[in-house]
Amino acid sequence: MEPNILSIIIGAAALIVGLVLGKFIFAKNTKKQVEEAAQQAQKIISDATSQAETLKKEKQLEAKERFVQLKAEHEKDVLLRNQKVIEAEGRIKQKEQSINQKDQNLEKQIKENEAIKETLNRQIEVVNTKRTELEKHQEEHIRRLEKVAGLSAEDAKAQLIESLKQEAQTKAIALQQTIIEEAKEKANKEARKIVIQTIQRTAAEVAIENSITVFNLESDEIKGSIIGREGRNIRAIEAATGVDLIVDDTPEAIVLSSFDPLRREIARLSLQRLVADGRIHPARIEEVVEKTKKQLEDQVMEIGERTAMEMGVHGLHKELIRMVGRMRFRSSYGQNLLMHSRETANLCGIMAAELGLNPKLAKRAGLLHDIGKVPDEETELSHALLGAKLAEKYGENPAVVNAIGAHHDEMEMQYVISPIIQACDAISGARPGARREIMQQYIQRIKDLENLAQAYNGVEKAYAIQAGRELRVIVEADKVTDAESEKLSFEIAEKIQTEMTFPGQIKVTVIREKRSVNVAR
Repeated sequence: MEPNILSIIIGAAALIVGLVLGKFIFAKNTKKQVEEAAQQAQKIISDATSQAETLKKEKQLEAKERFVQLKAEHEKDVLLRNQKVIEAEGRIKQKEQSINQKDQNLEKQIKENEAIKETLNRQIEVVNTKRTELEKHQEEHIRRLEKVAGLSAEDAKAQLIESLKQEAQTKAIALQQTIIEEAKEKANKEARKIVIQTIQRTAAEVAIENSITVFNLESDEIKGSIIGREGRNIRAIEAATGVDLIVDDTPEAIVLSSFDPLRREIARLSLQRLVADGRIHPARIEEVVEKTKKQLEDQVMEIGERTAMEMGVHGLHKELIRMVGRMRFRSSYGQNLLMHSRETANLCGIMAAELGLNPKLAKRAGLLHDIGKVPDEETELSHALLGAKLAEKYGENPAVVNAIGAHHDEMEMQYVISPIIQACDAISGARPGARREIMQQYIQRIKDLENLAQAYNGVEKAYAIQAGRELRVIVEADKVTDAESEKLSFEIAEKIQTEMTFPGQIKVTVIREKRSVNVAR
């Protein structure tokens, strides 16, 4: 590298000299100037040569220093590698020593095992010999016992086994009976405990449904408007609602009598609207009753939705919600059906939680277990089977369907919650004062009376009023004539006498009314 630099410097100096000489030669062609230029060029060349030598020496020193440094680093690296190789060789030697030691121990252990094996073989031979001798002695002993007892070994074994078997069976039967009795006693105690805890944790109201509703008036003057000319208004109300209105000397009150709470509620709300409006006549009465029925349907849905929300039962079909709302206006043995269903649902949820089951599913089944008592149409199915059919129709869980259908043992119980629903239904109905059998029998008799009349052709509506002492039958005017009305009244009365049992007497009134309506525009 240094000769190249030196050549470059010398070449540059020569170039400069040439340029200077050329300048002087071109400017003045004098000898003196040429000589001065030659001296100056010689001086420049001399200085350049001196600088080049100095630079060459410096570069040689730097190269020597760099070589010494690289050599020291290389020696250090080689030393480190040698140390690592020595350490690795040491570890390998230690492993070889350890392996050799293990081989020696293994060979020693193999020799010891072979010696133990030989000892065991000798002991096994001794044991086999003794076993053979023992078998011979045992056979000889058995032959002697058979000779003394007069029985073969197989017969004696069979007798012994039979004796032990009978003794074991006797003890097993006694032990089994004891276990069963203890289990029954324990189960009864646990069942009582769960039922008592469930009842104690549920606060229930006991209320008996009545068959009358008292409608309060601001003054007795309104009674005349409600009765109407020759009683036409009160007859129109009774015909439209199926409720018997009792107007007596009771101050500022009219009694609404009917076995059906829904009819009484419709009559009460209709009277309230009519009294507030002041226009009371047959056409207006029918209009208000129809509006009230529609309003009550909305109220039924609202009651059903509120009940489902309060009970924590979600995802019910709209028809099931409507049936839950309708239970508010139904009674079972005098017990309000919605209150009974809510109480049963709460009991089911608590009992299921006590037993480690799903409380939400049990509460759902408890709330819906009596929906078969509020059908849209009368059927011959029992309310339990009808309720199961409705629940299945509207997509309820199979466990809920089975619990509804089986709570009166009319369907086989297939799920664990089914007996819980049955038990909680019985608990709710068995509370002191919760139900009244006479009331239910009376309601059933009233229903049978109305159904009997509605079975005839041409009958539009039939209402049992005055506590079942009068049956009012409304017929369609275009299907039944006046003469046929008298015949129909007689036939219904005859059928009631032959097919039904009732106290006192029942008056059958057939009402036929022809209306002609036109609109002037």
